[in-house]
Amino acid sequence: MRPERQTPAHKTADFAELVCSNSLKSESLNSAPWQLKQELRRFDSLLLNAAAHARVPGGQALTVDRELFADYITTAIANQPLITVCRKEVTSLPEEGIVIIASGPLTSDALAAEISRITGSDRLYFYDSISPIVEADSINYDVAFRASRYGKSLDGTDDYVNCPMNKEEYERFLDELLAAQVYEAHIPEDATPYFEACLPIEEIARRGRDTLRFGPMKPMGLDDPRTGRRPYAVVQLRQENIRADSYNLVGFQNHMRFGEQARVLRLIPGLENATFSRFGQIHRNTYINAPSLLNSCLQLKEATSVFFAGQISGVEGYVESIATGLMAGRHAADFALGHVMRPLPRATAMGSLCNYITCASAKNYQPANITFDLLPQLDEETRHRMRHDKKARHAEVCARATLSLDEYLATNA
Repeated sequence: MRPERQTPAHKTADFAELVCSNSLKSESLNSAPWQLKQELRRFDSLLLNAAAHARVPGGQALTVDRELFADYITTAIANQPLITVCRKEVTSLPEEGIVIIASGPLTSDALAAEISRITGSDRLYFYDSISPIVEADSINYDVAFRASRYGKSLDGTDDYVNCPMNKEEYERFLDELLAAQVYEAHIPEDATPYFEACLPIEEIARRGRDTLRFGPMKPMGLDDPRTGRRPYAVVQLRQENIRADSYNLVGFQNHMRFGEQARVLRLIPGLENATFSRFGQIHRNTYINAPSLLNSCLQLKEATSVFFAGQISGVEGYVESIATGLMAGRHAADFALGHVMRPLPRATAMGSLCNYITCASAKNYQPANITFDLLPQLDEETRHRMRHDKKARHAEVCARATLSLDEYLATNA
């Protein structure tokens, strides 16, 4: 529907405009996010190709230049002769044909009402968050220093800018953060809690005075070159684009009023004179109760010509949304051609993700990121043999996922 009608978070008319982060999660070998991306690469995912094209330094994360990423995808779709792009708000579903609903976390009210009508369920909400961005030349490098946690990055470079705090600085920052004015919720009557993996910093701080130091401000693995010691707390900044002219405050999504954000965040050493190109926000996320509504092929059980994908189906994260989108597209194509639809094996990361959103408990359903908890557990003998080596256990789960995908592709060429 953009640019005819914008959302509370998007700014452009481009496809795949990233708003919450510019990171597509870890590229660390044998991590769950890495395995999910490896599987997507096997399917020649357009969005993973775009990420490779738009990549910027980000430690062990797959971090992209937002503008290049969106431009790559927008150009590919616009130049595909079999695709007709229609820019208007969809308020009702067509009565005939196959439909994939992938309207994302900011589904418009009219379409959300239509989805509610066809699913027979009420809408569900939680609040998702956007981190602030500062201009690179406004960072004080007499205080801030470059380093990756524990010296780890994929190419050996120091990809993060780190703003260290001593105890006094941290306590003052915490006091001002907790006292800052915040925006009212978009939907005041909503009682649904924040998504636990994406809490605003002021909500984390309310849970205890040290919670931020064990969360987004943890100092572990970082030594301040001015003192040679680990700081009391650290704020990490991640490069936002290839030009390296702006940086994202990692994990610093918040709900403070913009003036308050500028005041409080400039208390961070190194950001005393920070210029903000974007402030943090909280925005609504709409998703369906997928376990009660969808089958294993992401089809609506009561209307099999309708498929759901992405965050509206109840996954959390860009890569997870990419994965369900790819699978919904493949299943819809098979459905259109009269072929048997075959979900990916449960042992794969993509198969486990789809299994979660269609087989989890409908009573307490919440969006999920890809984690090893979603993948099948190793057998008891293997777990016992590797009980003291978590890395080996994770490597084994990934190896089994890859083997399972190999067998699937061999029989579904």
